[in-house]
Amino acid sequence: MNTMNAAHLRHGSNIGQKLTRREGMLKVTGAAHYAADHHPPGMLYAVLAVSAVARGRVTALDVAAAKAHAGVVAVMTPENVPQLALHPDEKSNPFAFRLDVLQDSRVRYANQPIAVVIGESLEAATEGALLLAPAYEREDVSVTFESAERFVPAAVGVGSPPREGHGDVEAGLRDAARRVDVTYETPAHYHNAIEPHAVVAQWHGDQLELDMPCQGMAIAQGRLAELFGIAPQNILIRSPYLGGGFGGKGLVAGPLVLGILAAKLVGKPVKLVMRREQLYGPVGHRGMTRQRLRLGADAAGGLTAIDHHVLTASSRFDDFFEPSGGVTHTLYAAPALQTRYEAVRVDTGTPLFVRAPGEASGSVALEGAIDELAEACGMDPLAFRLKNYAEVEPLSGKPFTSKALRECYAQGAARFGWENRKLAPRSMTDSAGLLTGWGVGTATFPAHMFMAAARAEIRADGSGLVEIGAHDMGQGAWTALAQIAADGLSLEMERLEFRMGRSDLPDAGIAGGSAHTATAGSAIHGATGAAIAALAEIAMRDETSPLFGAGNAGVVARGGHLFRRDDESRGESYAAILTRAGRDSVEGRGEGAASQAVMEQYAAHAHGAVFAEVKVDPELGQIRVTRLVGAFAAGRVINPLMVESQYLGGMIWGVSLALLEEAIMDARTGRPMNGNLADYHVPVNADIPSVEAILVHEHDPLINVLGIKGVGEIGITGTAGAIVNAIWHATGVRVRAMPVTLDKVLGHL
Repeated sequence: MNTMNAAHLRHGSNIGQKLTRREGMLKVTGAAHYAADHHPPGMLYAVLAVSAVARGRVTALDVAAAKAHAGVVAVMTPENVPQLALHPDEKSNPFAFRLDVLQDSRVRYANQPIAVVIGESLEAATEGALLLAPAYEREDVSVTFESAERFVPAAVGVGSPPREGHGDVEAGLRDAARRVDVTYETPAHYHNAIEPHAVVAQWHGDQLELDMPCQGMAIAQGRLAELFGIAPQNILIRSPYLGGGFGGKGLVAGPLVLGILAAKLVGKPVKLVMRREQLYGPVGHRGMTRQRLRLGADAAGGLTAIDHHVLTASSRFDDFFEPSGGVTHTLYAAPALQTRYEAVRVDTGTPLFVRAPGEASGSVALEGAIDELAEACGMDPLAFRLKNYAEVEPLSGKPFTSKALRECYAQGAARFGWENRKLAPRSMTDSAGLLTGWGVGTATFPAHMFMAAARAEIRADGSGLVEIGAHDMGQGAWTALAQIAADGLSLEMERLEFRMGRSDLPDAGIAGGSAHTATAGSAIHGATGAAIAALAEIAMRDETSPLFGAGNAGVVARGGHLFRRDDESRGESYAAILTRAGRDSVEGRGEGAASQAVMEQYAAHAHGAVFAEVKVDPELGQIRVTRLVGAFAAGRVINPLMVESQYLGGMIWGVSLALLEEAIMDARTGRPMNGNLADYHVPVNADIPSVEAILVHEHDPLINVLGIKGVGEIGITGTAGAIVNAIWHATGVRVRAMPVTLDKVLGHL
């Protein structure tokens, strides 16, 4: 019996259940150990000293004063940092970004590490770092679009062309009955996970042992192996729990490499934990954008052309350009469309992946422009979107593996009460006299899949074991992947041992791109199917088994038993099969990856619609989001409780993008002015009075063996646009620079 047949003959009830987090009790009782909770014997503490200037050179450090301080063991500078096997500016793959690890005295951005002080206590190391008193040779800085020269990047995102499109855009705009030409701006955003980047590093000869929050352990192993000149299997990473990641812990960051180098320098275990303000620079952020959209529509409201020009920024020393135009490729049907990019280089750390990279910033601009064109056509915004609904992917012309966006619009609008919306702006008020506005935004995110492997085992006592090096940064992987594993082995969850969060387990790929459940889950599905098939093979060859000779008919797994498919009264338990065979266990291995044939023929996306209500004080300009309803379709749902949580989190971040969140840089010095969670504003409970997520049914037999699409990033992509549109509907004021703060509205009310 082959693995594929076995996989199709399993029946379980774990998938689709609203199970609570398997690790939840550990977290709320403090028994879940995060990276910085580890304290190996003899451990020392490392503290970063970071640059107070954004461009220039360190000319002096008072190393003697720092080393003389009580409890300071060593000071690591460019003069004594252990040599790496690969220069940190070398890039061996598209996910290898340049690092600042004390390779020289050059300063490329504010908060760049310039030294590491290692002490017997955190206090000693912190005080030693303050004693370094660095001196600088300063150079002029550039941190704005206006202060740097524009150029066309070679690629945006991860290898996408800087110009794509089809049709004659200029002719489509020229012939349009209605046109808009608008520019939207989004500022730089920082991840700000509650758990900061941290590492506890121990060397044992050429063996490296690490506790660190990590969204991609195999990627980190490979990068560190290159840097230190050791085999990847010599590096053990433990990362069972992450206190948030949002893309910021997907790749190896320079400060973590410095923690490892510090351990090498002193020959003892070292812990390095970054302070909150130090995260604004060396560990990535979402790059700022200025997006011009030119849209045209015919007299009936059908799009004739879309031109989406993106100006974005990267650092002076590396290349990552926010791919904000990607949403324009996928959402609305137009006979002509194009996306174009320009960029500038500024004196900041390199922008990198932040939740929905490109889609988050691009969707707020596109959804705002679509609303403005709907207004110009005199159409209801939802009706305009339905008029221009894309039955195939607009850029490629490929059919979708599945698309339930119409159902999302319908269910979301019904729950929200959209039919009661008045068309004209500033036409709705509440009983308190507050201006009320309703807006809609379309949500979308690609259905990615990466590569993963898993191992499954059925034991002689009838229990199961599944191993995969997966990552849980709060999205529920400990639970959802275990549900897939238990379902695959047809066991109750209590009979399953599930292991993840270590790099010495099979590679689960990266927890990013909203692909982890689909990728790791497909590998688990394959491994459990292989284990069931191996067990069935043993039984069907055993003349004393009731399953003997069932090869042609096949067997089915259910509740820890195998049954003949043609006669389910004949079966036996896993334990009986293995015990009689004298086996302690039987195992199976599986892999997960996207089908190249499917990806070549189809476009794969999750979709949704978000409806927002805002209320604006006409005298003060104060803006409140009072209701959010999002309806999302993302294939098969493994755990509705976890999926709803992801949707709600994404929508809340959309509120942040629309109303609160921005990194403010001092244009004179290049330093972040709000590098803390007091001044860098994010939503709190009082900002989110009512938020609801609807899980729209969607069956997708093509996307992968489990029919799963990702849910982690889609929620942010429709929400900010819906809120911006609702503010216009409430006030008649169209604000195109995020975040929409009261000062941008008040002067126009």
